[in-house]
Amino acid sequence: MNIRETKEEKAIIIDFLPHGYPLETRRIPIAQAIGTSFFTLLELVPRKGVKLELKEEVYIGPSKREKIYFIRGRLPREKLTETAKLQIKDFVEKVVGEQEKKFVDFFNNAQAVNTRLHQLELLPGFGKKYTKDILEEREKKPFSSFEDIKKRLKNLPDPKKVVEKRLMEELTEEVRYKLFVA
Repeated sequence: MNIRETKEEKAIIIDFLPHGYPLETRRIPIAQAIGTSFFTLLELVPRKGVKLELKEEVYIGPSKREKIYFIRGRLPREKLTETAKLQIKDFVEKVVGEQEKKFVDFFNNAQAVNTRLHQLELLPGFGKKYTKDILEEREKKPFSSFEDIKKRLKNLPDPKKVVEKRLMEELTEEVRYKLFVA
């Protein structure tokens, strides 16, 4: 994936600081946001006089932006506000539910990272045994939903919850390998 392909078109506001960060000398309004396509954490500067709401979707693509003046850059994890962290949790639950096919396709298409590690093993609670079971089962027939995965692999942790947990880790912690976040 090249850098041009990872540009976000839309973002969801996860916190709005109308007076900027408390300890910064230049206090400009800042919105903390998460991109809807690649889940990029971003700092946005709204246009003058614009008030943004939590969970509001804003356009941040290359054309004229109505509410966003400019993208200040990526949002460092350590700058995430408590409000933003809570909003990320809601966002993750919503997006995993709405984009179930994308995440089920991950189970159908996950590959080895190297000779000793498989992408499926990076999911919380998944080790070599679950990975082997998933690989054998998907050989027979690709999975169609989270429910299908649960039905065909009885002892497996809830795949939806596992994906949500991994996505939260990638957004809020430092992880070596990324599965879902650009």
